[in-house]
Amino acid sequence: MDAANIVFLDRETLSPEIALRNIDFPHRLTVFQRTRPSEVAGRIAEADIVITNKVPIQADSIAAARRLKLIAVAATGYDPVDVRACEAAGITVSNVRNYARNTVPEHTFALILALRRSLVSYRQSVLDGRWEKAGQFCYFDHPIADLAGATLGVIGDGVLGRAVARLGEAFGMTVVFSTYKGVDGMGPLYTPFEEVLRRSDVITLHCPLLPSTRNLISTAEFELMQRRPLLINTARGGLVDEQALETALETGRIAGAGFDVISREPPGESHVMRRIAERPNVIVTPHVAWASRQAVQSLADQLVSIVEAFWEGRPLNVVSPG
Repeated sequence: MDAANIVFLDRETLSPEIALRNIDFPHRLTVFQRTRPSEVAGRIAEADIVITNKVPIQADSIAAARRLKLIAVAATGYDPVDVRACEAAGITVSNVRNYARNTVPEHTFALILALRRSLVSYRQSVLDGRWEKAGQFCYFDHPIADLAGATLGVIGDGVLGRAVARLGEAFGMTVVFSTYKGVDGMGPLYTPFEEVLRRSDVITLHCPLLPSTRNLISTAEFELMQRRPLLINTARGGLVDEQALETALETGRIAGAGFDVISREPPGESHVMRRIAERPNVIVTPHVAWASRQAVQSLADQLVSIVEAFWEGRPLNVVSPG
């Protein structure tokens, strides 16, 4: 068998300290640090296997890649790939899974704790000299609330949602799970979506971005939030209507927001999330919840295993069969 032609479109999305081990079959590996959408078709035209993290691979590029057999997505979310076009063309799409089972839940709770205890605001006030001006050992400029006794609403019950729930329980929180809007969970584990919105002091999203989950949280959902919760999104940009989020913050429907993902990354200076991020009760991080060194190395190892297994005729983590 001829050596496989493998193309990695966006190696720069994995930290340079992460080692990509050698692929254990005859191959030619071409690595691009970045790929613009206009460059995709040309770069994958002669590829047997393509690796992408966030570079979109759409129907026109797929049609031009007549040798292509596998697209290995270096992430769990595979929305950059037109899976329908791949299925029609007989191209397998696989993703990596469960590598972020520690890093994303930890980042989620870092956001929750920082916001519930106003850590960023208090840090800035110390730097601004407020402690000296207070004239005593402490001051109470910003709200502080315990997690113990609060209700944590987890929307999405996969590996990450369940890991976040376990952390919440360790803090003494009452945890309620919901599936997505319009989907009824089976059995006593689940609480209806609308009830989770009404009851929760903290709401955290752990859903894929699908047509059915886009703008999962919008104006109507914010209006159901009776307890002025924190809203946390470490899942996917697009799950929250960001214009509605700005309004909810302005009107006090929610107490604050912690987002690691937004609808356009990077956002650009005019994006609504740039304004939102300036609020003292908001923390926006640059899509790094997944990016602990341990997690990214696990992702890279799993990625190579997916490529090797496919070439051996035993595809792993298939989201769209060829």
